[in-house]
Amino acid sequence: ILLEKSPAVELPIKFIPKYAGRYCCQILLKSSCDVRVYMVECIVNTDRAEAELEFLCPAYQEVIQDIPISNMTHQAWKLEAVLEGRSFYGPPVLYVGPGETVPYRLMFKPIAER
Repeated sequence: ILLEKSPAVELPIKFIPKYAGRYCCQILLKSSCDVRVYMVECIVNTDRAEAELEFLCPAYQEVIQDIPISNMTHQAWKLEAVLEGRSFYGPPVLYVGPGETVPYRLMFKPIAER
């Protein structure tokens, strides 16, 4: 039996995820003599994401801000906070479960008070 290789056909796929997570899909290819189903799974990881926050507050007054952190993925997040600048305080680590929104409590306590 002589088997001939059929010519390869490229099927370009463009995938632009908005969030980290697991993305699954099926690709169905049909012809007059063949049906094929390809299962495609893409796992998107964010090795490092950074966010910057800037806010204004009255001089010499303590300010507490609860910042909502929403995890719209299917995986739990362990976030590490790095606070720069004097007089800022907050938890160094925050855990946010899948589908949860957890507040990050950021505090500014000035050194000198009125």
